[in-house]
Amino acid sequence: MGIVAASSSLSSQPLSVDVLLATLAAACLHATWNAIAHWIPDKTVSFTLVNLGSMLCGVPLICLAAPPDPRSWIWLGASAVLHLAYNGLLMASYRLGDLSQTYPLARGTSPLVVTLVAAIFLGELPTASQIAGVLLISGGLALLVFWGYRTHPASPTAIRTAVATGVMIAAYTTCDGIGVRAAGSTIGYIGWLMVLGEFGVPILAVAQRGRGLWKQLRPYLLLGLSGGLFSVLGYGLILWAQTRGGLADIAALRESSIIVGALIGALLFKEGFGRARIVATCAVAAGIAVMYLR
Repeated sequence: MGIVAASSSLSSQPLSVDVLLATLAAACLHATWNAIAHWIPDKTVSFTLVNLGSMLCGVPLICLAAPPDPRSWIWLGASAVLHLAYNGLLMASYRLGDLSQTYPLARGTSPLVVTLVAAIFLGELPTASQIAGVLLISGGLALLVFWGYRTHPASPTAIRTAVATGVMIAAYTTCDGIGVRAAGSTIGYIGWLMVLGEFGVPILAVAQRGRGLWKQLRPYLLLGLSGGLFSVLGYGLILWAQTRGGLADIAALRESSIIVGALIGALLFKEGFGRARIVATCAVAAGIAVMYLR
């Protein structure tokens, strides 16, 4: 009951400047590690290195920080399992469809689901401005998907996998929002989460590729491991923000990473920005303004 009451109180408060900036910084870090994963051609190699980097970052956090409160472990364990499923679905999404369609679809699904779940189970009833902000952000991201679909239709399997990925994102976001508030140690929580939730892909990669895996990892070692560092920093900021703001607000603002990713794609991958991305950027910016200025 205490966590539910605290959640309801947080959802009714406007986001502070430090929480807003931390969430937007997390979005930039999230887009950066996804760009690294996208740039490495072999997705098994890229996700193995990113996950290994995250696990390596988690070990010193466990050693240095206070352990999470026992009340948080059920949520921590559930989130670790959901992260394993999320990694598998995200890899499948990248293999089945174009990054410019599957990634925005997965990320755009999440805020809508988190808003609904937080309202039903945590009493975080959204205000009219919160609903408008979430819809603007998710709508802007959806535009990227359906604009690309006009010229490069995605397979039904790719769409289903991307939506399932978004549901997993929403599920672990909700679990972590509850868990980190009960943990009393954000750093300890993120450390254990990285160690428990990121080992699945490396183990699967070893099982599939055996001794040849190291030779495949070596050319991308530093880049891939740095992606893991960015992932930990970004999600650590999100967990900290979730202790100070409503889950729906944080989940929606985090997905501005799509726009950052679009900028990275235009500047580094020469993908072009285009009218759809300009409109989507304006929609996301408007959504952030509505949620922050309410």
